[in-house]
Parts: sequence; C-alpha cells; structure tokens
Amino acid sequence: MTDIVKEQSKSPIARYLPLAVIVIGAGLFAWVFRSYLGFDAAFQALADNREALIAFRDANYLLTVLAFICIYALIVAFSLPGATVATLAGGFLFATFPGAFFNITAATLGATAIFLAAQTSFGARMGARLEGSEGLVKRIKDGIDENQWSMLFLMRLIPAVPFFVANLVPAFLEVPTRRYVISTFFGIMPGAVVYTSVGAGLGEVFARGETPDLGIIFEPRILLPILGLCALALLPILLKAVRGKKGL
Repeated sequence: MTDIVKEQSKSPIARYLPLAVIVIGAGLFAWVFRSYLGFDAAFQALADNREALIAFRDANYLLTVLAFICIYALIVAFSLPGATVATLAGGFLFATFPGAFFNITAATLGATAIFLAAQTSFGARMGARLEGSEGLVKRIKDGIDENQWSMLFLMRLIPAVPFFVANLVPAFLEVPTRRYVISTFFGIMPGAVVYTSVGAGLGEVFARGETPDLGIIFEPRILLPILGLCALALLPILLKAVRGKKGL
C-alpha cells in the first residue's frame, strides 16, 4: 500500500515518460526498419550483404560492435520481433565467441530498459492487480514470491516463457534491479550461445558461397546447437522429476 501511495505522489509526466519514450521509439523503429523485421527478409538481407558487412566490420570493428549492441538492445527494449534474427546476426558477424557475449550484453541492456520503464510507470499498482491473476502469470508470480533467484533464472532458461513476460512480470513484482540484471545476464546465456552458434554456422555456409536449404540443419555446427536448445526445453520436466523424487 505504501508503494502505491508513493507512485500516486509522482507527477504523471515523471511516472509515464519512460514508458512513453519506449512506445514512441518502438513505433519509429518499427517504421524505419519495417522491411527487415521479418525473419525471411532479415535473413535474406544478411545473405545478400554479407561481403559488405564483413568488410565494414573488418575496417571498423569497434564501431560495428557498438552499433550492433545498440540496435539489438533497442529491438529488445521495444519488444519488437527480430531478437532471434539479431542473435543469429551476432554469430554471423562475430562468430560464436565473442558474438555470444555481444548478444548477451545487448539483450540484457534492452531487457533492463523495458524493466525500468515498466517499473517506473506502473510498479506496485500493476503488482496489486497480479494478485488475482491466473495461468502462466500466476505461476510465475507465485514462484518469484517464494524464491526470486531460482524463478528469475528459470524464466530465462525455459524457451516456453515469452521474453517480454520475463521482462515485465518482475518489474510489476518489484524485483530489485540488481537481481534482475544479474539473473537476466546469466539466465539468457545458454540460449544466446545456441543461437549465436547457429548464426556462425550460417555465416560459414554463406562464406562457402552456398545457398541455405533444409540440408543445413544437419550440419554439426547448426544441428548440435538446435539439439542443445531442445534440451533446454526439457529442463522444467527434469527439475520437476528431481523435486518429486526428493519430496520437494
């Protein structure tokens, strides 16, 4: 109740400005890059401009890294489609390592931006409404209430949890910012490495002058990361089985 009173004491501009910036920025970003947000269009753009992108990266490595991180962070902050393509592009441009590190850093920055905007604009008020929620959101809320660290990590590790849900629900439940940032950075690491490795594999295919087709899926550089991502999807089942055996 105290937190709600504090929120009400803030001016409407101070309360909603961060979220307004996110919404307006999302609209502008989506309009400017509307031709590249789709998976097929973005994938084709990477293939068609591979030589130019690689040449620019080699001549301006630091600038390329900074531009990539900024664009990726904006995609995540604006909750736009394209984060998966951006992760693949990180592997495509920078290889699995350090590409994975750039991807994780960018995703964490973007997620933190939308987290802070949502927390500032709604915070405890939305948290009170979640008290009567049902389904996936209720299970996440109950889990965070009981054990914040474990649930925050699990939300990032489990592919079934939408990224925007993992960004917004902790904001509404007043999870400390430091805890949110740390859990996000390390929680998205396995999935980011998988997708970055896939992107690096596609980059090698393009480098050989080959055209991607379904046969690419069976190349080790791409097949193994995909199998790793499938293994992540089984993590909740394994944890439930282990807890059941231990009587937890």
